[in-house]
Amino acid sequence: MENNVENKIIYGKNAVLEALNSDAGVDTVFVQKGLSAGNIFAAAKSHGAVIKEVSAEKLAALTGTPKHGGVAAELSACEYAELSDILEESKRKNKPPFIIIADEIADPHNLGAIIRSAEAAGADGVIIPKRRSASLNGTVFKTSAGAAAWIKVARVANLVDAIKTLKKNGVWVYGMEADGAPYDSADLTGAAAIVVGSEGFGLGRLVRENCDEVLSLPMSGKVNSLNASVSAGILMYEVVRQRRKKG
Repeated sequence: MENNVENKIIYGKNAVLEALNSDAGVDTVFVQKGLSAGNIFAAAKSHGAVIKEVSAEKLAALTGTPKHGGVAAELSACEYAELSDILEESKRKNKPPFIIIADEIADPHNLGAIIRSAEAAGADGVIIPKRRSASLNGTVFKTSAGAAAWIKVARVANLVDAIKTLKKNGVWVYGMEADGAPYDSADLTGAAAIVVGSEGFGLGRLVRENCDEVLSLPMSGKVNSLNASVSAGILMYEVVRQRRKKG
């Protein structure tokens, strides 16, 4: 049986606080000695997490970075969702599925930003591949400002198979590429999955071939591309805009 659970160290006040408040399974909270963090202490105590005051050097060693914000936490079990869990989430909301697929987003800052936007836009979940992709590490949690503790993230062995499963469940899959149709020409009010390509290479060939439609953003400046997380956020909120307009 495949292990779908990872132990994680997350860091940053927002990430740790959101993990505690979401009941993400925090074992231990590490706080830098002398740091004013009353809300972190209170949340940790109310959720039964062990609190340890440590040096800044100890936090840097735990997190792998000196930019830890004075707070870190060890998650007892960072569990990825299943694809079926994400589809079930849309049923629970009684809304058409709204899913984000990150195609080999290797930069954890980009993945964290995508997860943050997805959670804010009300997406049901995010799908990432197991290979050549950032995982739910501490940097992703910090960059997501804790959103990774609230939204379902599924990690799948094969993105193309996941896309095919979504299509069998009535989800229309939209890829994002520079040569696609204008993004505002698509009807995004139905069941939709948005596929964001990798930073350097865009959509993988097979992933693109299995998208129902490929969309693009207008580029009027001298730079002909946007950061992957920025592009994803724009299209996510186009989904939000169209759905609200439709009512």
